[in-house]
Order: sequence, then structure tokens, then C-alpha cells
Amino acid sequence: MSSQPHFTPALFEFLAELADNNSRDWFHANRERYERDVREPMIGFIIDFAQRLETISPHVVADPRRSGGSMFRINRDIRFSRDKSPYKTNVGAHFRHEVGREVHGPGLYLHLQPGQVFAAAGIWRPSSGTLRKIRAAIAANPGRWQAIVGDDAFRSMYSLESDSLERAPRGFDPDHPLIETLKLKSFAASTAFDQCAACSPDFIDVYAHACRVAAPLAEFLTRAVGLDW
Repeated sequence: MSSQPHFTPALFEFLAELADNNSRDWFHANRERYERDVREPMIGFIIDFAQRLETISPHVVADPRRSGGSMFRINRDIRFSRDKSPYKTNVGAHFRHEVGREVHGPGLYLHLQPGQVFAAAGIWRPSSGTLRKIRAAIAANPGRWQAIVGDDAFRSMYSLESDSLERAPRGFDPDHPLIETLKLKSFAASTAFDQCAACSPDFIDVYAHACRVAAPLAEFLTRAVGLDW
């Protein structure tokens, strides 16, 4: 257990105020708060989580670099969005495979936002080629898949979240016993935490436990796309 929390209420207070004042002028005027209360605490969390992550998978990386690392940028990509708000109102970290630079590859995720704190594992909206590999692995190993998502510890903590196709994906038997699973467009599961829990000294261990519970799912998906776990 850590003696001091990584995250404090100041992180959520900053993000709440940013949601109400989402402009470059406000952000620049409050950049010191962002660095002190949001960015540096998340970087510290990533550094300290690296040792715990190694025991879950030596191939999934906790990268503390301030640019291109595990922490997502606060700036929004507004090029193709009607919403021109320049900043995200959450802070997140994505722990990716060591050979996977694609953001949407299998991995572990932490999301912090006022009123919404959660851990996630898996893969969200992958490319069509990656999706085919995952569907093929599930179709070929239905027992293993069902054992993972039907495990008591997993079911008590996680829920799978995705929209799905209306019809069976091309190349898959519409009568396959797991056809509803094969229709999914994403293979990701999440579990929520209380905001106060995120500010507790032991949150890093609580999060690590959640990652261990989800590890069989992440391993299945990682191996399905041809990577080592």
C-alpha cells in the first residue's frame, strides 16, 4: 500500500472547472494547476504501476513519457469534430503491448473524470483485420472464451460493453453458439470505482487487482492477434 495517494480531489476539481471553462485562455491561465494536480500525479501513478504491471504481463508497458507514453494527451483532436472544445475533461492512461503502437490494440486502461472513474481491459473498435483474428479465435475456442467471461471473479467485477452487427459477420456461421459474441464490434470490459476510492492511498493496488482479474481476457485477445502475453 502506498503511504500517500497518487490522486487527490484537486484533480477532479480541476477537470470539473475545465468542463465549465473549456477554452485555451482558461487552460493557459491554469496550466500550473494542470501540471501539479493532474499531469504529474498520473505520471507518478504510471511509474509506480510499472512494477505491478510486470507481474501481470511483462509485455504490457507502463510508459511514463510525457509525450507518446501511457498517458493520453489532454488536447482533443477537433479536426473532424463538430465539438470544437480544445480539451478533454478526463485524464486517462492506456497500458499497451510493447510492440503495439496502435492506440486501439489490446491493453489495460484507467479513466479519471468527475463522477466517472473506471478501469477497462480489452480492445475498442479495432481494425477489420484485427477484428477478424479475434472473432476467429473465439469461434475456434468457444470453451476458453466462455470460461474467461463466465468466471465468477470476472463477472462480479466486469461487464462487456460494445455495439454489435445486426447480422453474422462475413465468413462466420450464423448458427454458431457464440454468434451474438461474434457480432460485437469491440471486445472490452470495464469496472467502475467510487471517486473517493481513486483518492485513497491504496488505489494503485485496487486498480492492479482489477487488472489481474481482467488479465485472462486481455491475454486471450493479445494472443488472438499474434502477440505474446
